[in-house]
Amino acid sequence: MICNRDALRVAAATGFAAVALGAFGAHGFKSVLEQNQTTAIWQTAVLYHLVHAVMLVVVALRKPLLVTAWWGFLAGILLFSGSLYVLAITNAKWLGAITPIGGVSFLVGWVWIAIKAAKLSETGRE
Repeated sequence: MICNRDALRVAAATGFAAVALGAFGAHGFKSVLEQNQTTAIWQTAVLYHLVHAVMLVVVALRKPLLVTAWWGFLAGILLFSGSLYVLAITNAKWLGAITPIGGVSFLVGWVWIAIKAAKLSETGRE
């Protein structure tokens, strides 16, 4: 099981990676992305990566840690954004089959937060 401290460290690393990959897409990989006509795919990967890296931080700062939501967001980053990054660089269209699995992982994270929110009493305790 992951603790809040480790979850926060991983969250920070994913946020760092999102910013770095955004910069690489705008500069280092720009010509490849333009040649493959996949710049928009890269940008989508970065957007979802960064938004969910922020959510990893938010969830990691909560006690108790919402483990299912945290893992859902992390899996979504790896599968959704990761498959789009590789697709954008390689133009290997079959990777698009992996992307929806990552999307479902993101949804699991959001639904888990909604489920936990529904269990909160009016006093704010679970």
